[in-house]
Amino acid sequence: MKTGNRVCTPTAPRVRQILALLLMRANQVVPLDLLLEELWNDAPPKTAVTTVQTYIYRLRTNVLQKSLGASGQATLPTVAHGYVLRVEPGALDADVFQRLVLQGRTHLEQGRFADAARSLRCGLDLWGGPPLANVRHGSMLQAHVALLEEDRLRALELRISADLALGLHREMIGELRSLVSAHPLNEWLHNQLITALGRAGRRSEALQAYQNLRAILKRELGLEPSAEAERLQAEVLSANGHGDRADLPLSIR
Repeated sequence: MKTGNRVCTPTAPRVRQILALLLMRANQVVPLDLLLEELWNDAPPKTAVTTVQTYIYRLRTNVLQKSLGASGQATLPTVAHGYVLRVEPGALDADVFQRLVLQGRTHLEQGRFADAARSLRCGLDLWGGPPLANVRHGSMLQAHVALLEEDRLRALELRISADLALGLHREMIGELRSLVSAHPLNEWLHNQLITALGRAGRRSEALQAYQNLRAILKRELGLEPSAEAERLQAEVLSANGHGDRADLPLSIR
């Protein structure tokens, strides 16, 4: 966590863990029971409540009084059976990311592909690595991390849709190859690779990409590719081989 150029992240692992959970649920009441579950699962020590109160005190005095708080308000007040971390609008990268993704999705639906790609790329640029990589994950934070990862992948898919709609199929091939390697069971990504290769006139590679998808699904899940993937294969087979194919369909999620 930063305030300007000053890093305010606490060093104690469990204090950092509590701060992460409060930030993930900023401006919402976080019940004491959830904090206890995050730190100790189903086996909190007898001193757990007192220990959490000590951690909250350390956050208030050493970290939060220097950052994030809304003017004129207590940053981390105690409320009934819990705490609420008050954060000003736009203070969290996660909120800025969600706003940019919503903006990008709106542009995409309106057919403003360049604007969509720009907004989505700005949102994705906020990511510096896995979420909460330097924080221990209990059950609550693990659920939040999974949600953030899904949101990031969704934004990436939207940006790919925008770039392909802009005709950047050749430029996308390398990235799509990397993505299908990282997410081998994501059929949508495989389909975009098939589309990009087909649009670039690389028919044999597009057909091989389809066969790779088919082999992965068969081996891992015992399934055949979807009707969409089969349709893309048929489109590639029917292409006349005369270079770029602007009529291959795009799939926008």
